[in-house]
Amino acid sequence: MKTGKGVGLFCVFLFLILFFTPGGAQEKKAGSAKGFGFMTSRSPIEITSDTVEGDQKQNRVAFKGNVVAKQEEATLYANLVVVHYDTEMKKIKEIVATGNVRIVQLDRRATCQKATFFQNENKIVLDGEAVIREGDNIVRGERVIYLVDEERSYVEGGKGSRVTTTIVPSSKEERKKQ
Repeated sequence: MKTGKGVGLFCVFLFLILFFTPGGAQEKKAGSAKGFGFMTSRSPIEITSDTVEGDQKQNRVAFKGNVVAKQEEATLYANLVVVHYDTEMKKIKEIVATGNVRIVQLDRRATCQKATFFQNENKIVLDGEAVIREGDNIVRGERVIYLVDEERSYVEGGKGSRVTTTIVPSSKEERKKQ
């Protein structure tokens, strides 16, 4: 019987339990739907993937292949999700999702090539052909920075491209204009 492999797997699961519990700033926001749900509530995150690899020396856990992470109404899809954690503070430092990233929460959807959730700063950065849709409204840019606590975002165009926004008036607004 190989005890080394079993201990390593146990450590991965222990880290997942300990480090997917949001720290300080997120405790104040229990049940919040801001920031596509991830890391803004104390609800558990369920992650499925083809493989999981824990690296205690690097303080990270990597979920590889067809990753699906669900928390409340939010679902994250990606090719790879790497969780970086702080062993001293017993919390997550950041989550980096790469490759065909898609985040869905109710009628909000975001796609990009890389999404980074910064735990300490309570910030989300979407990089690489970022597109955010809410209902029929669309914002496209190369990079989107969302400050969760401030409910404020910045959208940047890439080299040679600009930010594109499509706003579809609601039926109430259309009636008020007539």
